[in-house]
Amino acid sequence: MSLAVPTAGGAPPLKSVSAGGVHTISPQDFAFLQALLADQAAIVLEEGKEYLAESRLGTVARAEGLASLADLLDLARRERRGPTVDKVIDAMTTNETSFFRDVKPFDALASTILPELIASREAVGRRQLDIWCMASSTGQEPYSLAMLLAENFPTVADSWNVRIFGTDISSSVVERARSGRFSQLEINRGLPASYLVRYFERDGLDWQVAGRLRSMCRFDLMNLAAPWPPTGRFDLVLCRNVLIYFSMETKREVLQRVRDVLAPDGHLLLGSSETTMNIDDGWVRRTHDRVSTYQTTRDR
Repeated sequence: MSLAVPTAGGAPPLKSVSAGGVHTISPQDFAFLQALLADQAAIVLEEGKEYLAESRLGTVARAEGLASLADLLDLARRERRGPTVDKVIDAMTTNETSFFRDVKPFDALASTILPELIASREAVGRRQLDIWCMASSTGQEPYSLAMLLAENFPTVADSWNVRIFGTDISSSVVERARSGRFSQLEINRGLPASYLVRYFERDGLDWQVAGRLRSMCRFDLMNLAAPWPPTGRFDLVLCRNVLIYFSMETKREVLQRVRDVLAPDGHLLLGSSETTMNIDDGWVRRTHDRVSTYQTTRDR
């Protein structure tokens, strides 16, 4: 994919009128931003989302001491790759997350999915469990999984080799996830009070995940739309609310790559509005009390 760079340069932002009102980002700058996100993050920024760019990038421009959003995008245009481009992509990446988000998938993991995986691995003497959380943001999902294991499968959490791998395209959220530190506001979003007592330690005004759970989790920077580094094989892959931001071509590529790294009896868990149907036919759907997972048809 090539990046088409509009020739607006550092010209002052034009006022453009749309159904959403008057925009302070010029059509040329918005087209550049669309191309930048598509090229470097495979994110589709639709027409009509000028307001989103203005809101998120205006904050970045002010933090960088720039006079306007146009100045910020002009720096990104000249830089092509580097810290300014990283900040633009970071700002335009949706990092919405919370502990035990949506709840029902975690209930299904505890009641059927993980017990099946654990039993099949015990049957062959393999005391290892590998989980990948794609687009893991600030780490609430991986740490939720670590707590779920500690709470429901203490033998696995304490004596198995458990690897929970979290990746994200944003370097800032990866660093935050590695720290395992969360504000009181973040704690209040989805974390049961009893889990706070058992699995967190006070750290000034914040809370930090207990060391034994942090040791299960590893976080790395990764662009799902770029070539993947060697990752090993996974028993469970969570790719929730990620595919919705990609083009059909990128969705298909990601799903095909997941099939290559998923164990034959492993599960893929998507967001509630996402599916493999009509995208990649190499999957079979399973239902766990209104929660769907997908298993590869390969080697089955």
